[in-house]
Amino acid sequence: MFWGLEDVIANFTNGWKSLQTNHKVGGLFPNDGDGNAWGDKDLGFPKALSAQGFSLTDPGRYQNMNQDFSAQIAAFKRDRVEIVTGVMIPPDAKTFLTQARQQGFKPRVVTLGKALLFPAAIDALGDLGDGLTTEVWWSPWHPFKSTITGVDAKGLCAAYEDQTRKQWTQPLGFSHALFEVAVDALRRAKSAERAAIRDAIAATNMTTIVGPVKWGGAGPFKNVSKTPLVLGQWVKGKKYKYELAIVDSAASPAIPTNGQLRLIA
Repeated sequence: MFWGLEDVIANFTNGWKSLQTNHKVGGLFPNDGDGNAWGDKDLGFPKALSAQGFSLTDPGRYQNMNQDFSAQIAAFKRDRVEIVTGVMIPPDAKTFLTQARQQGFKPRVVTLGKALLFPAAIDALGDLGDGLTTEVWWSPWHPFKSTITGVDAKGLCAAYEDQTRKQWTQPLGFSHALFEVAVDALRRAKSAERAAIRDAIAATNMTTIVGPVKWGGAGPFKNVSKTPLVLGQWVKGKKYKYELAIVDSAASPAIPTNGQLRLIA
């Protein structure tokens, strides 16, 4: 029960098409499972970007915990890249963004997967974090409620912040939804036998705090249930230094936006 790379691509490109850029994209894809998938010429970003009128500069795979992104930055500057994307770990994102500033490379859009998930990672970037964009799995603005407690997404986030004194995070909703699915399946299972529980899980058809969950549908894989994905941007906040705003939900219209996507340079 999650989203796929095709949903990431749709959200990223929907956002980019709403901005005035030269449609030149620089890719930062590490030599790991995520990076190789995102950079795959057929299933990843290259083919999808080309079909939508974007050009991609892909300098090749780099190793995680890379200490020098000079080669990537030089390639992006050479090709006049205005949009940077990729799937980076937080330390690499900080290294790249710091070195890009030092070397005079100022992209107008930076949209990264994975690296910008948690508020702590954004805080660690200092003023480099302002305006960065990323996929959003779940948020206080998702219009769904818990089937266990009746609490909505906003309420769950508020309770988390009150109890932990920390900013809400996106995985919170999915952690709760797993228990929703488990409780629902166990209630419907005809017995405590493994096969009965398995069959109950497979027959799940419910709306959790992260959205609808149903397996065996019309998708290509019967054991995958797709959840909504939208685009967010980190902006200077009122309660916290940086807060995540939903700036594009064309790929999942049921999720309301509460901000407008803007360029960072």
